Amino acid sequence: MPVEHRDDQFEDRLGAALRTAGGTFDADRTALVAGGETRGRRLRTRRRTAVVSGAAAIALVGVGGALVAPWGGDGTGQRAVGAGGTTVGPGDASPSAGAATAPAPVSGAQLLNTLKELLPSGKLSEQKSRGTASKKGPYAYAVFDDGKGAAALSLSLHRIVPGSGQAREATECPDKAFVPYDDCVTSPLPGGALLKIVKGFEYPDRRVDTKLWTADLVTAEGAYVSVMEWNAAAEKDAPVSRPEPPLNSAQLKTLVTDPAWLRAVNAIPVSDEVKTPPTASAPEEAESDSIVTALTGLLPKGLSVVGKSKPDTGFGYVVVDDGKGKSFVQINVQPNSQDLDKELFGEGSGAVTRPDGIKVVVRQGPGDDKGKGLVMWTADALWPDGLRVVVSAFNSASQITGPTRKNPALTLDQLKAIATDSKWQQLQPVPN
Repeated sequence: MPVEHRDDQFEDRLGAALRTAGGTFDADRTALVAGGETRGRRLRTRRRTAVVSGAAAIALVGVGGALVAPWGGDGTGQRAVGAGGTTVGPGDASPSAGAATAPAPVSGAQLLNTLKELLPSGKLSEQKSRGTASKKGPYAYAVFDDGKGAAALSLSLHRIVPGSGQAREATECPDKAFVPYDDCVTSPLPGGALLKIVKGFEYPDRRVDTKLWTADLVTAEGAYVSVMEWNAAAEKDAPVSRPEPPLNSAQLKTLVTDPAWLRAVNAIPVSDEVKTPPTASAPEEAESDSIVTALTGLLPKGLSVVGKSKPDTGFGYVVVDDGKGKSFVQINVQPNSQDLDKELFGEGSGAVTRPDGIKVVVRQGPGDDKGKGLVMWTADALWPDGLRVVVSAFNSASQITGPTRKNPALTLDQLKAIATDSKWQQLQPVPN
């Protein structure tokens, strides 16, 4: 029987930061890929909406840094892309190179041939691929067996907006409060691109011992090469076949940085989003440093902050301890949320309108759907000008670990007081 696998790896990877914490919500990945930064923020907001109305907690991996130099290859020369393919060297790797003459498409068969050339000795089965002319994007997939056990392996190629949140997310290690992993290393390469290698797991809750190791390369011009490998013959619903995936960190780096893939990226048609990179503008949401600082100042006495979030926009968290166990407290500060009024604060929601016009609703429920026993208490406030502040507290130190106490460290009244404090108005970004 053929081993099942999915062929939309890129969409899944970009949605991973939103999917991994709760494990129950499936974001609109295709729209996230195609819609650019503004649309992405809206999708992220909608995911947060679903979370506070349901059972799981959000996962937003902080993004930071910038891509500052063009790809220059590894200085080793050229490589042909499959039989009959045009050679590519470091100087040809930019997606914009050769704009006057469009590169010839690279077929799925050529991508598979190149993958075979770059892998160690072994057998390939379950092979599948798409070329650069495919509307779904090019990728190559195979089950690789080096004699130590079958392992699923996939490679996908894309163009993304340089300097966008997608580009930064692809090259920054995720927050362990949401995504468990054994190791993550991000490094600049001699030519200027950024490389991230993560040794993690297919399931955030570790309910199955399937390991997922990834290598992501992003260039300053927006070329994105992604390799994923498992220690099983499929990413899901297949027994573990070996202790670890077949390629170690050095082999992953060699594979993902081969100039052949950048030549193939150069053959991908350029979308309007990539043609027109985003211009600098005032942020739509407050920065997490300010959010975390404000949240810390509003915490009740007796709570010690023992952890906090990485940089992000509109979101932050702290881990507090009152001597009775750690408690995870997260906050979202979202302007322009008027469209959520009826959905979350309308009739039947239990929302109460205060004299100052702020609508507040509180929720109590499970903090996960995997039977860990997590408890989540939430205060959700919508201000008259559309500002939405959502504060949630858990009876655990993170959203992926078990309970550390019976109930969250903050009461519902304390959460309401934080969500309706005037400090959040002061943090709203000033438009250009």
